[in-house]
Amino acid sequence: MYTFFRSLLFFFSPEKAHHLTASLLRVALQIPGMKAIWKSLFCITDKRLEKTVFGIKFSNPVGLAAGFDKDAKMFEDLTYCGFGFIEIGTLTPKGQPGNPQPRLFRLKEDNAIINRMGFNNEGVDAAVERLKKRKTKTIIGGNIGKNKVTENEDALNDYIFNFNALFDYVDYFVVNVSSPNTPGLRDLQEKEPLKHLLFSLMQVNNLKINPKPILLKIAPDLTNTQLDDIIEIVNETKIAGVIATNTTISRNGLVLEKDKIEAIGAGGLSGKPVRQRSTEVIRYLATKSNKSFPIIGVGGIHSEQDALEKLDAGADLIQLYTGFIYEGPALVKRINKAILAR
Repeated sequence: MYTFFRSLLFFFSPEKAHHLTASLLRVALQIPGMKAIWKSLFCITDKRLEKTVFGIKFSNPVGLAAGFDKDAKMFEDLTYCGFGFIEIGTLTPKGQPGNPQPRLFRLKEDNAIINRMGFNNEGVDAAVERLKKRKTKTIIGGNIGKNKVTENEDALNDYIFNFNALFDYVDYFVVNVSSPNTPGLRDLQEKEPLKHLLFSLMQVNNLKINPKPILLKIAPDLTNTQLDDIIEIVNETKIAGVIATNTTISRNGLVLEKDKIEAIGAGGLSGKPVRQRSTEVIRYLATKSNKSFPIIGVGGIHSEQDALEKLDAGADLIQLYTGFIYEGPALVKRINKAILAR
C-alpha cells in the first residue's frame, strides 16, 4: 500500500511531497475513527518496549529524527505513526528561509536523500506557540541551532535563546553543530569551541528548577581522534548523551552516476549509504567510553535489521528520517516487533 502511495508522492518534488504528506495526514486523521485505525495499523503498546534513558521514560525506542517536523506543525499527527519520541527542529532564534531551492534531492537508486535546506524554519517563538497547545504524551525533543547570519563567536547567544524559549515545552534538547548546510557551523564541533558551548548551556540548564537532558548531535565525518575528543567533552561537561549521526558530506559508494551527483552539488547525504559509517561511530563511542553515556543511533535505518544493528552497536534509542520516507510508518511497527521478538 505505502509503495503505491510513495510512487505517487515521488512524482512531486521532494519539498512539495513533504508538504502534501503533512496535509494529507492531517486531513485523514480528522476523519471520525481514523485515529483508531492508524493506531491499530502502526502503533504497539507493550511494557517490554518501554525504556528509561537520561531520566526519561520512552514508550518505545523508535523515534523520528529532526528535520521532518522542523516547525512543530506535525508532531501530534506523527504520534499515530507509532513513534516513541519525536524531535522537532532544527530551530533558530529568528525565522529564516534557508538555502535557495532546489535544496532537497532524492537518490532513489541509493535509497538516499541529499539536502542543503539550511535550517529553514519560522523561528523558535512560532514553534513554542504550537507546543503550548500540545496534547500528545509522546516525548518531544527540541533540536536547536544558530541563525545563518550569526557569527560563530556569537553562536552561544543563539543556542541559549532557543534553550530558554523551548525549556518549558520540550522533554530534552539536542545541540546541532553538525549540519553541513550552515556555513561555518561544523567549526563549532572543534574541541575548545564545543566545550565552551556545552559548558555554558549546562550552566544555564543547572540554574533551572528541573534541568532537562541536553544531547549533542555529531557528524559521521569525524575522525577517531575527534570522536575521542567528543567522549572527553561529554564526560567533562556532563551533558546527557550523543546523537550519532547527522548527514555526511561524503559521496563514497553511491550507485547514482557521478555526473548526476556533481549536478546536485553540496549538501548532507542521508539514507542507506550512511548506515555503515553511522553504526561504526556508535560502536566506537560505546566501546571507547565504556558506555559512560547514552547514544541515540540514527543513519540509514531502512529495515528491522538496520535498527537491531544500531542497538547491538551500543545505541540506547534509534531515530528514523530517510528510512521513514522510503519505507513508510509500517517500518516503525516492524522494528518494534523485531525488538519484541528478540
